[in-house]
Amino acid sequence: MKLNYKEFGQGEPIIILHGLFGTLDNWQTIAKKLAENYSVYLLDLRNHGRSPHDDTFDYPVMAEDVRMFMEDNWIHAATVLGHSMGGKVAMQLAINYPDLIEKLIVVDIAPKVYVGGHETIFNALLGLELSTIIDRKAADLFLQSRIEDFGVRQFLLKNLTRNKAGGYQWKMNLPVIYDNYQAILGNIEGNDTCDAPTLFIRGAKSNYVADDDLSLIQTYFPNSALQTVENAGHWVHAEAPADLLGKVRAFMEA
Repeated sequence: MKLNYKEFGQGEPIIILHGLFGTLDNWQTIAKKLAENYSVYLLDLRNHGRSPHDDTFDYPVMAEDVRMFMEDNWIHAATVLGHSMGGKVAMQLAINYPDLIEKLIVVDIAPKVYVGGHETIFNALLGLELSTIIDRKAADLFLQSRIEDFGVRQFLLKNLTRNKAGGYQWKMNLPVIYDNYQAILGNIEGNDTCDAPTLFIRGAKSNYVADDDLSLIQTYFPNSALQTVENAGHWVHAEAPADLLGKVRAFMEA
């Protein structure tokens, strides 16, 4: 699968992978800062953004998409940074193809099974009748009674786009994402390890990565460390971009 991407800067390559319901644009601010020193590639994962849609949607196939992207773009090895779902894709890639990884950065996710938490979002998005929506304001008005957080609604509405026939459609493949949600909650596959230098970054206000996850992390990534960004929840790159960028730069330059 040929993934949609944007490229910034020059230098050693960094590949950035977004999370569930996200797009490459979510990381554009961070990417442009890193592009002062590196070649940064922002990817839309399959069934997201402007990348192709497909019924198969799990970590092994998404990791293979990234491997193919690297091959097509003559990237023999890179630092790979992934957030949330994208972090698990990055971990799967590192486990399957450790020689492709110079360094690994995983933001606010651990290699474990999660219990869910997106059901309200799925119900709201699937309940939105796109055929009746006249503009984004109307879509937001519908979602307000179901998703209280304004920032979350605006993040989700970035997936809404006009279609050529008039009206709106989702950029993401919402039905397939919903049908494969349990696979996304699941762990990466395989028992191999990756010895590349690895940094896990979590938000202090997030519950995605617990202290006792470190021992599990190190069974997969023995050369890893865990750092915490204060004043940030799960959306570390949006809530504390300067702190996140500082930790990434320090790790890259070490």
